[in-house]
Amino acid sequence: FAIHYFVPLPMVTILGRAKINLTLDVLGLRDDGYHEIATVMQSLALADTLILTRQEEEITLRVDLPGLEADERNLAHRAAALIQKECGLRGGVHIDITKRIPVAAGLAGGSADAAATLRGMNELYTLGLSDDELCALGAQLGSDIPFSLMGGTVLATGRGERLHRLADFPATVVLLAKPPVSVSTPWAYRSYDEHSSVFHPDNASFMDALEHGDRDRCVRLMANVLEPVTEAAHPVIADYRARMRAHGALCAMMSGSGPTMFGLFAEEQAAADAAEIFRKETDAAVHLTHTIGSDGEQQKSRRN
Repeated sequence: FAIHYFVPLPMVTILGRAKINLTLDVLGLRDDGYHEIATVMQSLALADTLILTRQEEEITLRVDLPGLEADERNLAHRAAALIQKECGLRGGVHIDITKRIPVAAGLAGGSADAAATLRGMNELYTLGLSDDELCALGAQLGSDIPFSLMGGTVLATGRGERLHRLADFPATVVLLAKPPVSVSTPWAYRSYDEHSSVFHPDNASFMDALEHGDRDRCVRLMANVLEPVTEAAHPVIADYRARMRAHGALCAMMSGSGPTMFGLFAEEQAAADAAEIFRKETDAAVHLTHTIGSDGEQQKSRRN
């Protein structure tokens, strides 16, 4: 018989993908204080790059964005610490993060970094954890982390940790525009509780349209029940939506609790033209990207 020796890698480079919510429904308040949700989430090509380098015991972190915490408050740092604890791992890691996903934008940038760290640590130290095991660890840190580990097009229920893979959303160009306002996720959900929406997305019909590859029908069924809540406090949401539609977006909607608005475009040139107009006429942080399917690179890393 053969004996296989698994040598830890010295370095791993991995991407943490942004996400948008194609649908988002809030079904009520749970006994644990979280909200029960049903949301179809979608990975984007827009990504942070993380380089994980093995070191003795310590966890250290560098982020290229001034003002963003680079200590135990950072989800990536907490993810590495959780792996150490749960796996009895003595080795440490230095995490170097190049940020491209806007912060506090409803795009799960922090969750993406944590997910990439979990997957990166698993490869760096050849721990052999399955996707299910990684998702269970991620759920301890944040509701969006299991999705960030899975990627693609996914129905998330519970508080966001129960995942069901769906047919890939048809490849589509996505324009992101984050206005210069801050939205607290707990505030958005509390406000929703006070003024519950009378309109809810039809997730079943959306998933049927998705199964048939009918993007036009999917677009008609997209809805986010938190959008009216955030829009009431920040009218710029309505302004960005109108601008995107006026410049050819198939639809324009808020991601998560906001404040980022996204527009789906059939043609890359139309999206690029709209992006240029947003950069000239608004104070938005603008990104042009596209959807990523279940076979995308979000679960792949580069070994060094």
